[in-house]
Amino acid sequence: MKKSCDNVRTSPFSHIWIQTQQAIPMWNILGEQDYKDSPVKIALFAHWDTRPSADQEQDPDRRSQPIPGANDGASGVAVLLELMKEMKGKHPGVGILFVMIDGEDLGPGEDEMYLGAVHFAKNLPTPKPQYGILLDMIGGKNLRVPKEVNSAYGAPLLTKLLFTHAARIGLSSTFPNAEGMVIDDDHLPFIRAGVPTVDLIDLTYPQWHTLSDTPEHCSPKSLESVGILLKSWLTSPDATTATGK
Repeated sequence: MKKSCDNVRTSPFSHIWIQTQQAIPMWNILGEQDYKDSPVKIALFAHWDTRPSADQEQDPDRRSQPIPGANDGASGVAVLLELMKEMKGKHPGVGILFVMIDGEDLGPGEDEMYLGAVHFAKNLPTPKPQYGILLDMIGGKNLRVPKEVNSAYGAPLLTKLLFTHAARIGLSSTFPNAEGMVIDDDHLPFIRAGVPTVDLIDLTYPQWHTLSDTPEHCSPKSLESVGILLKSWLTSPDATTATGK
C-alpha cells in the first residue's frame, strides 16, 4: 500500500476472544489517495483477515482448522491492491480512502465478527468519507452480485447509481439490477455511523468457510470485472453525485 498510497497507517485495536479468553491484537490498515484535498471522499473496504475455523466443513474433525480465505478475504484485498496501483497519480476528482479491515471473520458467532468495521465506525477519520463501497467474496467463478438488501435500504442512492453505472459499461450480467440476499457484513456499522455503504458480495460460493476456499476455485475474470467497475466508477461523474441519500 505504501507504494501506491499516501499516509498509510495502521489503526490497532484488540478483542478478548471468547474461545481463549485472551486478547487478540488486530489492525485495520488505511491508505489515502488525494483524500484530504478532494471535495468528495470515498472509502473502499475489504477485510484482510481469514476465518480461524472452517465451520462449514462436512467433517467435524476438520472444523477447527483455519480457512485459506482465497475468496473470503483475499479477493477483495487483491482487487483493492491492484486498483490503488491503477489509480496512483490519476487524480480522478474524488479522494479515496482504502481500508483493509481486520477481525471481520473471527467468530464463531456474529457477536465476535465485523470487529474492525465496528472499530472504524467508532473512530471515523476527519473528514469522514461521504460513502463507501465494500468488497467481500467477489472472486468466485461465474460471479453474480445483485443488490444486497441492507445496502439498498441503507445506501439507496449509491446502490442505484452504482448498478446503473455497471449496466452502462456492459457489466449487467455480473451486477444485475435485481434484489439479492439480506446479508450482515462490515457495511452495517458504517451505515449506522452515517457512511452509506454498498456491499458487493456473492455469497453463493460452495467453498464458503471451508478448507477448500483456495485459488483454484476463484476466477481472474471475476476479479477483473470488479476492478473494471470500480475504476470506471471512480473516474466518472457518478462518483461525485452519489453523496446524497
